[in-house]
Amino acid sequence: MALLIVLGLLGTGAVLMTARHTSGEEAEHADPHEGQHEGQHEDTHEDKPGDKDAHAPEAQAHGEHEAHEEHEETRISLSAEQIKAAGITLQATGPGQLQASAEFQGEIRFNDDRTSHVVPRLAGVVEAVHADLGQQVKKGELLATVASTALAEQRSEWLTAQKRRDAARVSFEREKKLWEDRISAQQDFLQAQSALQEADIALQNAAQKLAAVGATGASAVLNRFEIRAPFAGTVVEKHLSLGEAVKEDASIFTVSDLSTVWADFAVAPKDLGTVRVGQRVIVSSTAFDSKTEGVIAYVGALLGEQTRTARARVALRNPGGAWRPGLFVTVAVLGEQQTLPLVVNADAVQSVEGQSMVFKAVDGGFAGQPVKLGRSDGRSVEVLGGLKAGEQIAASNTFVLKAELGKGSAEHEH
Repeated sequence: MALLIVLGLLGTGAVLMTARHTSGEEAEHADPHEGQHEGQHEDTHEDKPGDKDAHAPEAQAHGEHEAHEEHEETRISLSAEQIKAAGITLQATGPGQLQASAEFQGEIRFNDDRTSHVVPRLAGVVEAVHADLGQQVKKGELLATVASTALAEQRSEWLTAQKRRDAARVSFEREKKLWEDRISAQQDFLQAQSALQEADIALQNAAQKLAAVGATGASAVLNRFEIRAPFAGTVVEKHLSLGEAVKEDASIFTVSDLSTVWADFAVAPKDLGTVRVGQRVIVSSTAFDSKTEGVIAYVGALLGEQTRTARARVALRNPGGAWRPGLFVTVAVLGEQQTLPLVVNADAVQSVEGQSMVFKAVDGGFAGQPVKLGRSDGRSVEVLGGLKAGEQIAASNTFVLKAELGKGSAEHEH
């Protein structure tokens, strides 16, 4: 038994030695350059560390150069004296209140309450034209002179009635004295009194006919009719010329008081609940930068048959005449106030090459800062990106900075 165990152990050791010898021979016959070729093949597809280090400073320098150029293009150098002379004020950005608003498209129209279509009220021939188109006229100022046969007849009637009234008064005074002296009968006095009353009525009737057409009885020329301005305003239409025959109902002049105008806009049924009489609005136009405030004076109770919208109206003061009838405008109807985290004045924002921009205060002047805007009520604008709370920006007269920025860009291109 012991002999069998020893033989088994010897056989096992021989097998192990044979396996090791075979593995060593395979390793010796393997290609010693195989790993070297594989390493060289892999290296051809990778950049060497030295190459990366060589390109990095060049890329960094190029990026810094572009950033420096961009910073220089948006920088505006101004001294404190120049800033003060330009009337530029500063504002610290931060939270603010903004009124929710709904915008509607509208149009400036004449104030119909202060617009008059002047008609002759008597047919005739134009003798003279004293007012020109676009002329400013005062109340009662002479616009034109018309020769009218109808007026001549009315003035003749008034003159005849006046003569009869004068004669009837003389007769009444005489009969009154005779009756008081008991010389004539009371019946003669009563007849004279009745005749005077009838003459007074006839004279009043003739005078009222003249007043109805805007004429007076006293005139050296019976057929001359003077057409005058009903109130102070501007001649916006003129439809007559010298020697032209005009009818009594022809519109020969249109005079409008342009110190006030109307801004009319359409309101859809879904917005009628938010548009009410008395609400404050801000009216603006893309034609110029000016804005004005007003109050809704009228909201139509009926919807148009074709548009299916109601008409709303805002009365605007127009002292400078900038809001001309026919101008398309945007009417922002203001609602309730809201508190927002970052708000700036609307005058602080300028559009530069289609990009909204504010001007941050920096050493020696300002730098343009593109911003992302949100809601606006015409006076304040919500800022969604590009600024942080507490930063100082130009808040007024920023158009001066925009102009300076344009000059700098033009010089840089040259």
